[in-house]
Amino acid sequence: MPFHALVDGASPGVQVPPHLTRIPINLISTSSDLANALVKGKVVRKGPLVSVAPNDFILKAVVQEEDSQPHISTQIPAINIVVFGELARDFSQCVSPGDVVMASGFTVSKSPTASKDKLHHLNLLLSEEDANIYVSSLKIPKLTKAPRYTYTPLGDLKAGSVVNVYGVVVFFKQPFKSHGTDFCSSLKITDKSNHNIGCTIFCEKLEEHPKIFQNGDIVRMHRVKVQLFNNTITLVNTFGFSVVTFDGKPSGSVEPRTSSRTIHFDEEDRRRVEELQTWISSQNILLSSTSSVSLSAVQPKAYFDLTCQLLAKAPVDSTCSLLRVWDGTRCPNTFLKVDVDPNDVEGPTTFSREKESFIASVLVYDNHSEFAKQLKPGAFLRIYNLRAIPVTSKECSVTGSHSEEVEHIVFHLHGGTSYGRGIRVLPENSPDVQMLKRAIAFLTDDVGNCASELNDSELLEVWSTPPESLGMANICRSSFLICRLQLQRVTLSELKQSRPGQVYRVRAQLRSYEPSKLHQALKLFCSKCSSIQEIPDDEWVASIFSEACKNSEDWAPQRTLRVHLSTQLKTEGKANELLFITGTTLEETCRLATGYNNIVPLTSSKSGLVLMDLSAPFLFRGPRRFYGCKQCSEATVRELPSRGDKLLDEKIIAEALGVQLLQFVLLMKLQLQDATDTLDVFLWKHAVSLKCSTLFTQKSHWVVFLEMLRL
Repeated sequence: MPFHALVDGASPGVQVPPHLTRIPINLISTSSDLANALVKGKVVRKGPLVSVAPNDFILKAVVQEEDSQPHISTQIPAINIVVFGELARDFSQCVSPGDVVMASGFTVSKSPTASKDKLHHLNLLLSEEDANIYVSSLKIPKLTKAPRYTYTPLGDLKAGSVVNVYGVVVFFKQPFKSHGTDFCSSLKITDKSNHNIGCTIFCEKLEEHPKIFQNGDIVRMHRVKVQLFNNTITLVNTFGFSVVTFDGKPSGSVEPRTSSRTIHFDEEDRRRVEELQTWISSQNILLSSTSSVSLSAVQPKAYFDLTCQLLAKAPVDSTCSLLRVWDGTRCPNTFLKVDVDPNDVEGPTTFSREKESFIASVLVYDNHSEFAKQLKPGAFLRIYNLRAIPVTSKECSVTGSHSEEVEHIVFHLHGGTSYGRGIRVLPENSPDVQMLKRAIAFLTDDVGNCASELNDSELLEVWSTPPESLGMANICRSSFLICRLQLQRVTLSELKQSRPGQVYRVRAQLRSYEPSKLHQALKLFCSKCSSIQEIPDDEWVASIFSEACKNSEDWAPQRTLRVHLSTQLKTEGKANELLFITGTTLEETCRLATGYNNIVPLTSSKSGLVLMDLSAPFLFRGPRRFYGCKQCSEATVRELPSRGDKLLDEKIIAEALGVQLLQFVLLMKLQLQDATDTLDVFLWKHAVSLKCSTLFTQKSHWVVFLEMLRL
């Protein structure tokens, strides 16, 4: 090992060889015998580590003699040293300015910077093949050799080799019990080489299998063997196998999903994952492969994936279990009531009439029924390849004189793992879980007016970070917002002890609020399905515009911007009030919106002109953008109806295009404190003024009017 660490000048088992003779820096020359020479000095300057090739580095430093005698020579006793290869990386990790180093096995070359830096006219060159460096420091960081992995593109796999690979999941099955003692999972992956490779993984423990949530996830597998089966390349795990999974969405997390306590993940790995996320976006893998829908969009006889929360469960028989789930939206079909023994139910046995209308019944069979025994109410699930089965039952008529046939629906998860069938528990930090929580947060036990009431205990979970705590020393100013209503004023402690349903007035100090930036509190809300979502950033919207141009039926290498006018508006002499445009970018659309009242971006398909993906705004009005709900919209490009003297606004345009318009809402969390207690409150919807605003607290149905002391 060419690098040696000496603590306080010595280290057990590490000694400077006695045959080395120290040479003063000012006596080093091209004619000196350097075979057994040793240079000692203090590091006074250390440059950055520069990578010149994979696993090849270079570093430059300045070393000066501590005990030099100026009267011996007029030369400055300091010299540049240039370190190469792994030795340079070790030097960068373990040596700091002020440390004393000794070097041997070096060569010299003329310094090109001697006239500028006024140092020795020669440089010392140290490479890992010949040189040795000894460093003496009071604190030597532990030198660890980071494992380095090479990854083989899927198009370069050779049968019989053991490789490390990155891939994007295009098909997967949840782990299932094999005929032996192991669990087996199978998946198919691809990468930029566009080769689809099947993978079969056998592991004894479920947690050792890849944590795949959906097609488009990214997997990194170490030590998999390439095999040829039926003239097709496949991958199987071998000794030392490990796997890590990442979210494939471009705006998703780069945090690895793994049950292992220690994994190797550095900036190079992060770069690989981010490159694959960008590639996935350009290939539309996520858009083309997902079949996940909400309850409000389920169609009879359809197969789909459902992301939901488990409320209760119960066994039906030895091969079937009932799961009661919801996702914050209401299914348009009535669910078949499945009778089970209340004593067998884990979780609530009954729900309010309104809440019951949001809850779905899922019957899971065979191996899935066994897995359901491990599930706990409150868990967030993704159920794959679920089927909506319509059934007909007879019920008594209102008068009771005869029976009527009534259409119901029930969800079945058949046994086996065909088509990826299975159940996966999602972690709390999953983006899909966070979105689901926001949707469920609009529902309370009394959901008759679920679009305007919040379940405060569930809403608390929306805020993943704890509120900031500001000390009294941080108070820089105070102001008062006075409520003019004649209400009884109480302390926060008294408020917590009072009966729900009352209206009070409090005077409290605002200690913190979330989010810290106001624009982060703005959300998009659908009044029809009660879903809530983040406002997409410009980078994501720009990528949708770019993909729309590439996927357009009339796409050409030379992009052409086309303008389409409404025939109805032309007859009314108001053609410029609404423009339909194709072949445009986000930047161009924003520029056009400054000169025209209404801009609707379109793309062309085989059937004609269509709206772009509703993840992007469907309408631009000056600086304002309007979004539509993907679940509730039935978007189509058609002529505007005659509107007489009505002013053309976003509501008329949305209705004409079949778009369910999303509303901008405000959602903030405040922490209040007075001399008696603290209280978390939520500022909701259009309550943009703190003066006499309605706030919902942790305990349901309190309404608080505030005189607030703001920090």
